Amino acid sequence: MKNKIKKIAILTNGGDAPGLNAVIRAIVKTAEKHNIKSYGYIDGFRGLLNNEYVELTSKQGVDKLLSRGGTVIGTSNSTNLFNFPVKNKSGKIEYKDLSDMCIENVKKLGFDYIFTLGGDGTQKSARDFAKKGLNIIGIPKTIDNDVADTDMTFGFLTAVNTVTEAIDKLHTTGESHKRIMVVEVMGRYAGWIALYSAIAGGADICLIPEIKYDFEKLVKHIEKKKTKYNKKYMIVVVSEGAIEKEGNLIVKKVLNDSSGLDNIRLGGAGDYVARKLEELTNIPARNTTLRLYTKRWKSYCTR
Repeated sequence: MKNKIKKIAILTNGGDAPGLNAVIRAIVKTAEKHNIKSYGYIDGFRGLLNNEYVELTSKQGVDKLLSRGGTVIGTSNSTNLFNFPVKNKSGKIEYKDLSDMCIENVKKLGFDYIFTLGGDGTQKSARDFAKKGLNIIGIPKTIDNDVADTDMTFGFLTAVNTVTEAIDKLHTTGESHKRIMVVEVMGRYAGWIALYSAIAGGADICLIPEIKYDFEKLVKHIEKKKTKYNKKYMIVVVSEGAIEKEGNLIVKKVLNDSSGLDNIRLGGAGDYVARKLEELTNIPARNTTLRLYTKRWKSYCTR
Protein backbone atom coordinates (compact mmCIF):
# COMPACT_ATOMS: atom_id res chain seq x y z
CA MET A 1 0.00 0.00 0.00
CA LYS A 2 1.40 3.38 -1.00
CA ASN A 3 2.22 5.71 1.89
CA LYS A 4 -0.07 8.76 1.88
CA ILE A 5 1.91 10.67 4.52
CA LYS A 6 4.50 12.92 2.88
CA LYS A 7 5.46 15.58 5.41
CA ILE A 8 5.39 15.87 9.19
CA ALA A 9 6.33 18.65 11.58
CA ILE A 10 7.67 18.48 15.13
CA LEU A 11 7.49 21.15 17.82
CA THR A 12 8.80 21.21 21.37
CA ASN A 13 6.95 23.50 23.74
CA GLY A 14 7.08 24.42 27.41
CA GLY A 15 10.07 23.92 29.69
CA ASP A 16 12.87 21.80 28.30
CA ALA A 17 13.41 18.31 29.68
CA PRO A 18 15.92 15.48 29.26
CA GLY A 19 15.13 13.31 26.26
CA LEU A 20 13.68 15.91 23.89
CA ASN A 21 16.43 15.58 21.30
CA ALA A 22 16.34 11.80 21.55
CA VAL A 23 12.61 11.83 20.71
CA ILE A 24 13.17 14.25 17.81
CA ARG A 25 15.87 11.91 16.49
CA ALA A 26 13.60 8.87 16.79
CA ILE A 27 10.74 10.56 14.91
CA VAL A 28 12.99 11.79 12.09
CA LYS A 29 14.81 8.49 11.60
CA THR A 30 11.55 6.52 11.60
CA ALA A 31 10.03 8.95 9.11
CA GLU A 32 13.04 8.61 6.81
CA LYS A 33 12.56 4.85 6.66
CA HIS A 34 9.12 5.51 5.17
CA ASN A 35 10.27 8.32 2.84
CA ILE A 36 8.52 10.96 4.92
CA LYS A 37 10.09 14.41 5.21
CA SER A 38 10.43 15.89 8.70
CA TYR A 39 10.46 19.54 9.72
CA GLY A 40 10.88 21.26 13.07
CA TYR A 41 9.01 24.38 14.10
CA ILE A 42 11.40 26.87 15.72
CA ASP A 43 10.61 27.78 19.33
CA GLY A 44 7.49 25.68 19.77
CA PHE A 45 4.07 27.17 19.10
CA ARG A 46 5.70 30.51 18.23
CA GLY A 47 7.18 28.82 15.17
CA LEU A 48 3.72 27.62 14.24
CA LEU A 49 2.47 31.20 14.46
CA ASN A 50 5.44 32.83 12.71
CA ASN A 51 5.83 30.08 10.11
CA GLU A 52 9.44 29.49 11.15
CA TYR A 53 10.70 25.98 10.59
CA VAL A 54 13.74 23.96 9.52
CA GLU A 55 14.05 20.64 7.74
CA LEU A 56 15.34 17.81 9.94
CA THR A 57 17.40 15.02 8.36
CA SER A 58 20.08 12.53 9.35
CA LYS A 59 22.52 14.28 7.01
CA GLN A 60 22.04 17.53 8.93
CA GLY A 61 23.13 15.91 12.18
CA VAL A 62 20.03 14.37 13.73
CA ASP A 63 22.07 11.22 14.43
CA LYS A 64 24.24 13.22 16.83
CA LEU A 65 21.35 14.33 19.02
CA LEU A 66 21.04 11.26 21.21
CA SER A 67 23.30 12.46 24.02
CA ARG A 68 22.61 16.19 23.75
CA GLY A 69 20.44 18.02 26.27
CA GLY A 70 17.80 20.64 25.59
CA THR A 71 15.96 20.87 22.28
CA VAL A 72 17.68 21.75 19.00
CA ILE A 73 14.56 23.38 17.58
CA GLY A 74 13.98 25.59 20.60
CA THR A 75 10.94 26.01 22.79
CA SER A 76 8.53 28.62 24.11
CA ASN A 77 7.27 28.51 27.66
CA SER A 78 4.50 31.12 27.49
CA THR A 79 2.60 30.77 24.23
CA ASN A 80 -1.16 30.25 24.16
CA LEU A 81 -2.21 30.69 20.53
CA PHE A 82 -5.88 30.58 21.53
CA ASN A 83 -5.39 33.65 23.72
CA PHE A 84 -2.30 35.41 22.39
CA PRO A 85 -1.18 38.96 23.38
CA VAL A 86 -1.32 41.39 20.43
CA LYS A 87 -0.75 45.16 20.47
CA ASN A 88 -3.62 47.19 19.06
CA LYS A 89 -3.25 50.50 17.19
CA SER A 90 -3.11 52.46 20.44
CA GLY A 91 -0.28 50.28 21.75
CA LYS A 92 -2.36 48.43 24.32
CA ILE A 93 -2.26 44.65 24.66
CA GLU A 94 -5.29 42.68 23.54
CA TYR A 95 -5.66 38.90 23.69
CA LYS A 96 -6.80 37.22 20.48
CA ASP A 97 -7.42 33.71 19.19
CA LEU A 98 -4.79 33.17 16.46
CA SER A 99 -5.36 29.44 16.09
CA ASP A 100 -7.08 29.72 12.68
CA MET A 101 -4.08 31.62 11.30
CA CYS A 102 -1.79 28.83 12.53
CA ILE A 103 -3.99 26.15 10.95
CA GLU A 104 -3.79 27.98 7.63
CA ASN A 105 0.01 28.06 7.94
CA VAL A 106 0.07 24.30 8.46
CA LYS A 107 -2.22 23.66 5.50
CA LYS A 108 -0.15 25.87 3.17
CA LEU A 109 2.99 23.94 4.08
CA GLY A 110 1.22 20.63 3.56
CA PHE A 111 2.09 19.00 6.86
CA ASP A 112 0.10 15.80 7.31
CA TYR A 113 0.77 15.46 11.04
CA ILE A 114 2.10 17.67 13.83
CA PHE A 115 4.03 16.04 16.68
CA THR A 116 3.68 18.10 19.87
CA LEU A 117 6.32 17.38 22.51
CA GLY A 118 5.25 19.01 25.75
CA GLY A 119 3.58 18.91 29.12
CA ASP A 120 0.02 19.56 30.25
CA GLY A 121 -0.23 23.09 28.83
CA THR A 122 1.19 22.06 25.46
CA GLN A 123 -1.11 19.07 25.18
CA LYS A 124 -4.17 21.17 26.06
CA SER A 125 -3.39 23.44 23.11
CA ALA A 126 -2.67 20.37 20.96
CA ARG A 127 -6.07 18.94 21.91
CA ASP A 128 -7.76 22.20 20.93
CA PHE A 129 -5.98 22.20 17.56
CA ALA A 130 -7.07 18.59 17.03
CA LYS A 131 -10.68 19.63 17.69
CA LYS A 132 -10.27 22.15 14.87
CA GLY A 133 -9.13 19.48 12.45
CA LEU A 134 -5.34 19.28 12.66
CA ASN A 135 -3.80 15.81 12.81
CA ILE A 136 -1.96 15.88 16.11
CA ILE A 137 0.25 13.29 17.79
CA GLY A 138 0.91 14.37 21.37
CA ILE A 139 4.05 13.10 23.11
CA PRO A 140 4.04 13.69 26.89
CA LYS A 141 7.15 15.52 28.03
CA THR A 142 7.70 16.95 31.51
CA ILE A 143 9.96 16.28 34.47
CA ASP A 144 6.90 16.81 36.71
CA ASN A 145 5.13 13.63 35.46
CA ASP A 146 1.78 15.44 35.69
CA VAL A 147 0.25 14.66 32.28
CA ALA A 148 -3.00 12.69 32.45
CA ASP A 149 -3.50 9.30 30.78
CA THR A 150 0.16 8.29 30.81
CA ASP A 151 2.08 6.38 33.49
CA MET A 152 5.39 8.17 33.06
CA THR A 153 6.48 11.15 30.98
CA PHE A 154 9.95 11.29 29.49
CA GLY A 155 12.28 13.57 31.45
CA PHE A 156 10.82 12.46 34.78
CA LEU A 157 13.25 9.64 35.60
CA THR A 158 16.27 11.80 34.80
CA ALA A 159 14.95 14.44 37.19
CA VAL A 160 14.46 11.80 39.89
CA ASN A 161 17.99 10.46 39.36
CA THR A 162 19.45 13.98 39.57
CA VAL A 163 17.62 14.73 42.82
CA THR A 164 18.51 11.34 44.29
CA GLU A 165 22.21 11.91 43.60
CA ALA A 166 21.99 15.27 45.39
CA ILE A 167 20.26 13.68 48.40
CA ASP A 168 22.94 10.98 48.55
CA LYS A 169 25.61 13.67 48.87
CA LEU A 170 23.70 15.57 51.56
CA HIS A 171 23.62 12.56 53.90
CA THR A 172 27.30 12.94 54.80
CA THR A 173 27.02 16.71 55.31
CA GLY A 174 23.94 16.31 57.49
CA GLU A 175 25.57 13.57 59.56
CA SER A 176 28.82 15.49 59.99
CA HIS A 177 27.12 18.69 61.18
CA LYS A 178 24.10 17.05 62.85
CA ARG A 179 21.74 19.16 60.78
CA ILE A 180 18.32 18.97 59.24
CA MET A 181 19.03 19.00 55.51
CA VAL A 182 16.04 20.26 53.51
CA VAL A 183 15.92 19.73 49.75
CA GLU A 184 13.39 21.71 47.69
CA VAL A 185 12.64 20.09 44.34
CA MET A 186 10.60 20.96 41.25
CA GLY A 187 7.24 19.46 40.34
CA ARG A 188 4.82 22.37 40.56
CA TYR A 189 1.50 21.00 41.84
CA ALA A 190 2.53 17.34 41.61
CA GLY A 191 4.72 15.54 44.15
CA TRP A 192 6.11 12.77 41.93
CA ILE A 193 9.73 13.99 41.85
CA ALA A 194 9.75 14.59 45.61
CA LEU A 195 8.17 11.22 46.44
CA TYR A 196 10.29 9.06 44.12
CA SER A 197 13.58 10.74 45.07
CA ALA A 198 12.76 10.75 48.79
CA ILE A 199 12.23 6.99 48.72
CA ALA A 200 15.29 6.36 46.54
CA GLY A 201 17.49 8.71 48.58
CA GLY A 202 16.43 7.46 52.01
CA ALA A 203 14.84 10.71 53.21
CA ASP A 204 13.22 10.91 56.65
CA ILE A 205 10.37 13.21 55.60
CA CYS A 206 8.75 14.00 52.26
CA LEU A 207 6.33 16.89 51.77
CA ILE A 208 4.18 16.87 48.62
CA PRO A 209 1.39 19.15 47.30
CA GLU A 210 -1.21 16.39 47.46
CA ILE A 211 -1.04 16.15 51.28
CA LYS A 212 -0.88 19.26 53.48
CA TYR A 213 1.73 19.05 56.23
CA ASP A 214 1.56 19.88 59.94
CA PHE A 215 4.70 21.15 61.72
CA GLU A 216 3.56 19.65 65.01
CA LYS A 217 3.53 16.18 63.43
CA LEU A 218 6.86 16.79 61.70
CA VAL A 219 8.52 17.75 64.98
CA LYS A 220 7.12 14.64 66.71
CA HIS A 221 8.46 12.46 63.87
CA ILE A 222 11.91 14.04 64.18
CA GLU A 223 11.92 13.54 67.96
CA LYS A 224 10.92 9.89 67.48
CA LYS A 225 13.78 9.37 65.03
CA LYS A 226 16.23 10.89 67.51
CA THR A 227 15.11 8.93 70.57
CA LYS A 228 14.15 5.58 69.08
CA TYR A 229 16.78 5.25 66.36
CA ASN A 230 19.46 7.63 67.67
CA LYS A 231 19.27 9.56 64.38
CA LYS A 232 21.38 12.69 64.69
CA TYR A 233 20.48 14.30 61.36
CA MET A 234 17.45 14.43 59.05
CA ILE A 235 16.83 14.59 55.33
CA VAL A 236 13.61 16.42 54.40
CA VAL A 237 12.48 16.53 50.76
CA VAL A 238 10.03 19.33 49.96
CA SER A 239 8.15 19.67 46.69
CA GLU A 240 7.98 23.31 45.60
CA GLY A 241 4.16 23.12 45.66
CA ALA A 242 3.89 21.68 49.19
CA ILE A 243 1.40 23.53 51.42
CA GLU A 244 1.24 23.77 55.19
CA LYS A 245 -2.00 22.84 56.94
CA GLU A 246 -4.09 26.03 57.13
CA GLY A 247 -1.43 27.69 54.97
CA ASN A 248 -1.09 28.89 51.38
CA LEU A 249 1.00 28.06 48.35
CA ILE A 250 4.42 29.73 48.57
CA VAL A 251 4.88 31.81 45.43
CA LYS A 252 8.17 33.28 44.27
CA LYS A 253 6.81 35.40 41.45
CA VAL A 254 3.55 36.17 39.63
CA LEU A 255 3.99 37.06 35.98
CA ASN A 256 1.98 39.86 34.38
CA ASP A 257 0.27 37.56 31.90
CA SER A 258 -3.41 37.18 31.04
CA SER A 259 -3.01 34.61 28.27
CA GLY A 260 -4.72 31.89 30.26
CA LEU A 261 -1.47 30.09 31.02
CA ASP A 262 -0.31 29.40 34.56
CA ASN A 263 1.49 32.63 35.49
CA ILE A 264 2.68 31.52 38.94
CA ARG A 265 6.36 30.76 39.61
CA LEU A 266 6.78 28.67 42.74
CA GLY A 267 9.76 28.80 45.08
CA GLY A 268 10.65 29.24 48.73
CA ALA A 269 8.91 26.25 50.31
CA GLY A 270 12.24 24.66 51.26
CA ASP A 271 13.57 27.82 52.91
CA TYR A 272 10.33 28.17 54.87
CA VAL A 273 10.37 24.57 56.09
CA ALA A 274 14.06 24.76 57.07
CA ARG A 275 13.53 27.99 59.01
CA LYS A 276 10.48 26.68 60.88
CA LEU A 277 12.03 23.30 61.73
CA GLU A 278 15.16 24.96 63.11
CA GLU A 279 12.98 27.26 65.21
CA LEU A 280 10.82 24.41 66.55
CA THR A 281 13.52 21.76 67.13
CA ASN A 282 16.63 23.84 67.94
CA ILE A 283 18.48 21.72 65.37
CA PRO A 284 20.46 23.66 62.73
CA ALA A 285 18.71 23.40 59.36
CA ARG A 286 19.84 24.19 55.83
CA ASN A 287 17.92 24.23 52.56
CA THR A 288 19.20 23.26 49.13
CA THR A 289 16.97 24.20 46.19
CA LEU A 290 17.39 22.04 43.11
CA ARG A 291 16.49 23.22 39.62
CA LEU A 292 16.91 20.99 36.58
CA TYR A 293 18.04 22.72 33.40
CA THR A 294 19.50 21.38 30.18
CA LYS A 295 21.47 23.25 27.51
CA ARG A 296 20.03 23.89 24.09
CA TRP A 297 22.24 23.11 21.14
CA LYS A 298 21.75 26.39 19.27
CA SER A 299 24.07 25.86 16.30
CA TYR A 300 21.75 23.28 14.70
CA CYS A 301 19.02 25.86 14.19
CA THR A 302 21.14 28.34 12.26
CA ARG A 303 19.40 28.86 8.95
